Amino acid sequence: MTGSNPTTRRFDARPRRVVLVAARFNAALVDQLIAGASQAWAEYGGDPGHLLVERVPGAFELPLIAKMFAASGEVDAVVALGCVIRGDTPHFDYVAGECARGLMDAGLSTGVPVIFGVLTTENLAQAEERADVARMNKGRESLEAALEMIDLLAPAPKARARRKKGTRR
Repeated sequence: MTGSNPTTRRFDARPRRVVLVAARFNAALVDQLIAGASQAWAEYGGDPGHLLVERVPGAFELPLIAKMFAASGEVDAVVALGCVIRGDTPHFDYVAGECARGLMDAGLSTGVPVIFGVLTTENLAQAEERADVARMNKGRESLEAALEMIDLLAPAPKARARRKKGTRR
């Protein structure tokens, strides 16, 4: 896999609540992303009852539901899972771009991690490779990114700054 360096952090999902907001469009691929995220959740000790899965029609609809969950105060993070494959029309650009923009807004406006786990590929073969649980499953990577962001946001900013300077209070 290129472009991503795996983290050396060890996560503890036990006290966490995360929602996977997943598109039904390209369901065979998105189901694999859900499986990878669920597998990682279990490996990190997450309570199965604290990993919610909410389905939406497609990638374009992910941001609204992601923002709703992020703003609810009921979850520590939202992982948006979907798949948009480039075609012969500009539809891909509209859906992928607006989905990304909306998910970024959901996280920034609520302060809750909203992870972009949406495959945006040139073709079906690329999507299959990135969804495959035995290969480079992006659902797993997205769940790990959510747990890492929860950990990074947990300490107060001043406490984190003191830790970097090597002082304690």
